[in-house]
Amino acid sequence: MNVALGVGGGIAAYKAAELARALMERGFAVEVIMTRAAAEFIQPLTFAALTGRKVHTQLFSAASSEDTLSSAIEHIRLAQENQIFVIAPATADLIAKFAHGLADDLLTTAYLAFTGAVVVAPAMNTNMWNHPATRANVEILRARGHIIVEPDEGLLACGMVGPGRLAEPQAIAEAVAAASRALAPRRDLEGEVILITAGPTQEPIDGVRYISNRSSGKMGYALAEEAAARGARVILISGPVALAPPHGVETLPVRTAVEMRQAVMDRLAESTMVIKAAAVADYHIPNPPQQKIKKTSARMSLDLDPTPDILAEVGRKKEDRLLVGFAAETGNMVEEARRKMRDKNCDMVVGNVVSNAGTGFEADENEVVMVTRTGETIPVSRAHKREIARRILDQMMHLRLALHAQH
Repeated sequence: MNVALGVGGGIAAYKAAELARALMERGFAVEVIMTRAAAEFIQPLTFAALTGRKVHTQLFSAASSEDTLSSAIEHIRLAQENQIFVIAPATADLIAKFAHGLADDLLTTAYLAFTGAVVVAPAMNTNMWNHPATRANVEILRARGHIIVEPDEGLLACGMVGPGRLAEPQAIAEAVAAASRALAPRRDLEGEVILITAGPTQEPIDGVRYISNRSSGKMGYALAEEAAARGARVILISGPVALAPPHGVETLPVRTAVEMRQAVMDRLAESTMVIKAAAVADYHIPNPPQQKIKKTSARMSLDLDPTPDILAEVGRKKEDRLLVGFAAETGNMVEEARRKMRDKNCDMVVGNVVSNAGTGFEADENEVVMVTRTGETIPVSRAHKREIARRILDQMMHLRLALHAQH
């Protein structure tokens, strides 16, 4: 879904860069419109680098006559091609102009031409926020159906303490995500209970060290967010990651492979679908010491045992559940995905090469191949992980229908 991000001229404009990133992490395509004052606080180049798209700052271009004609209707294109308009920071001046229909620059004219969902995140001095004129203007926008993300309280740039600080970018991004779900509710997963594992596991060596891998959990979290948005009840069992729990998802934190295995088996009976996206460590140290092992000049060897094969165990107990596994490979992706599907009794395996720059582990994007029990091999070219999640869930629904037709 396309989002227009309007950036007003306030000190909080720098947080709009964080917001742009947070929106992209949720799978939105972001197009930035800046006021002239906003460009005094943060350079348009920052947003261009983050979004990979042109940043819009002027109503009329000073370039060629052809470019000028194009820019003269740019506010209409921006209004037509974006489904959500989020303004952050929304200054008192912008809020007043929006409320009373004033349009004297690209941002305000684009707003007047826009007919989709609007999210407004105010930021200003406490006295300006509390002024009756501002409060009245905010209520006008609220009555218009706009989503108002109330400012936080705290120490402001002017030195005052009180309400007026721009809400955290993650909170604004979640409001945009909620607006997107309301705009285009696709509820094809209602009635499903999807159990998803995500992230790495950490296998202790001693009281302070552990064995792990580079999984960030982004793919599993994207699957959880997409499944929840489409109506499923989602149980997310997550290894240690630096990600906020997805909204509307039951998230169970675990650390080790043994803990993840126990959590999966405890909740398996509730599920109708299982997606094993976690990168579970293959080996662990049984009964590691609780104290730190002191470093010496002697060489140290680790005696490792295999961790529980959770996917294989679920495959033996899956009954009529749909089971999807992941195969993170550095080569022979399709062959390994087929082998894993056969050996683990999966209905589908998603293979991805994790050695490519910019995709796989830790990255926001991925490139995968889906191999199914019905004999299909479906490549998905490089895309944001939320888009990959959508394609995986689409294929799962197609696969369920195909498998039912065979019986």
